Amino acid sequence: METRKIAFLGAGSTVFAKNVLGDCMLTPSLAQAEYALFDIDPVRLKDSAVMLETLNRNVNGSRARVTAYDDRRKALAGAGYVVNAIQVGGYEPCTVTDFEIPKKYGVRQTIGDTLGIGGIFRALRTIPVVLEFARDMEAVCPEAWFLNYVNPMAMVTGAMIRYSGVKTVGLCHSVQVCVPHLLRGLGMDPAGVRGRIAGINHMAWLLEVTRGGVDLYPEIKRRAAERTAPHDDMVRYEIMRRFGCYVTESSEHSAEYNAWFIKSRYPDLIERFNIPLDEYPRRCRKQIGDWSAMRAALTANRALDHVRTEEYASFIMDAMETDRPFTIGGNVQNARLIDNFPEDACVEVPCLVDGAGVTPCRVGALPVQLAALNMTNINVQLLAVEAAVTRKKDTVYQAAMLDPHTAAELSLDDIVSLCDDLIEAHGKWLPALR
Repeated sequence: METRKIAFLGAGSTVFAKNVLGDCMLTPSLAQAEYALFDIDPVRLKDSAVMLETLNRNVNGSRARVTAYDDRRKALAGAGYVVNAIQVGGYEPCTVTDFEIPKKYGVRQTIGDTLGIGGIFRALRTIPVVLEFARDMEAVCPEAWFLNYVNPMAMVTGAMIRYSGVKTVGLCHSVQVCVPHLLRGLGMDPAGVRGRIAGINHMAWLLEVTRGGVDLYPEIKRRAAERTAPHDDMVRYEIMRRFGCYVTESSEHSAEYNAWFIKSRYPDLIERFNIPLDEYPRRCRKQIGDWSAMRAALTANRALDHVRTEEYASFIMDAMETDRPFTIGGNVQNARLIDNFPEDACVEVPCLVDGAGVTPCRVGALPVQLAALNMTNINVQLLAVEAAVTRKKDTVYQAAMLDPHTAAELSLDDIVSLCDDLIEAHGKWLPALR
């Protein structure tokens, strides 16, 4: 079998690089690949290379080749797979900007990386960079698969699919953990349970959940109604109660994808639904504070080990290399997959992966109320992608005006003013808008 090259963009994400490439080292079909690392931070790049060299020796008998590149095109040249794990702008200045400026207008967020005003601006600064990756890939590895892990998932993946010739699939953790998380929280055993999930990233729906052909939803809803003490899944339970199905992404995320949970006129909702405002900045500060100790644990530990994770990437590559089928929940373009979505929407649906690549499965029409909720997010996603590509300010404004949470808090004039303030604060991190 031909030795593959796996390029990892954003390799300074050392923990994630360990998970994905460590998984690959433990996969026989990928164990002898070249792992080509690229990051714009040379210190973090070196840390990841040292960590992976240790892992390669300890778990893989030094069969792989780990190479750190300071030239992106050279890292990509001849690659069969490209894993994308970048974050444009980092915690400072960009994440801070995404949270602090909207806060001045009374718009509060929890994570701000998928939808909302934070998600829109993350897309505006990320999509142009990712499309530069696409141009490089079209030139030096045109047959490679692009495995995107970067948020906002639907916007970044959708832009790659619509505006490049690169074979792309978007990957997220929320699908594979959805059913176990739901059932364990309710004291139910997830063993032998089958779920059918479809929708959009971070707002896909558990359409069916069965064991031995028996519908588990009646029991799930009964137990959820009885779980009255505060817990971390309260927003999702409320959405399930009102709309009929459980949603894949966490309550902290889901709270900011809708108009009903974070509202300055109703501050009691924050406590009622246990919503952690400003959660992502807190996580970032903790990770930054913990990095010195974590760095030592990853780069100085000569006995570093790895256990294969549930991340899809190594399973996808293995299925393509061996032609042994594997099923994922993937983010792909809606080419007649979900009937009541636009064709150019980026959808999250079951996909079969084998030697032929990624084949999405047709879902048909979603229940009307679920499709309607998804459309409130799809509208924003499509406009944000268009804004990133055309660089038109009016399209940025329109994306923000249609965002459910932002529109529930602000007037049209205030939304324009907020966007202008964010554009100015981002400075060089955004391409020039017109």
